[in-house]
Amino acid sequence: QVQLVESGGGLVQAGGSLRLSCVASGIIFRIDAMGWYRQAPGKQRELVATITSGAITNYADSVKGRFTISRDNAKNTVLLQMNSLRPEDTAVYYCNANGVILVTNVGRRNDYWGQGTQVTVSS
Repeated sequence: QVQLVESGGGLVQAGGSLRLSCVASGIIFRIDAMGWYRQAPGKQRELVATITSGAITNYADSVKGRFTISRDNAKNTVLLQMNSLRPEDTAVYYCNANGVILVTNVGRRNDYWGQGTQVTVSS
């Protein structure tokens, strides 16, 4: 099995920065893409940013120029550097691993989610 463990959330004032980290553990052969999604109270979960194993990135328009996603394939780790935070960035942020291939079953891909980490931006 695979577990995603997130860290780095917290409370910050508007204009501040936070860095989220997510580590995927397990007998992993490869992960096609890793990313971050967020869900604010009363809203649907939305994409924040994703990055492929080849470092191709995709960002939501609302975070472009403020957030940066990066990845260490060898460590199965994905980071999200969040700068110039706004109150509307307040949400629970979830790590996602898409297309996970295990050493024990290379013919199958699965998706996994972390438990989520709270990010609160005060005005």
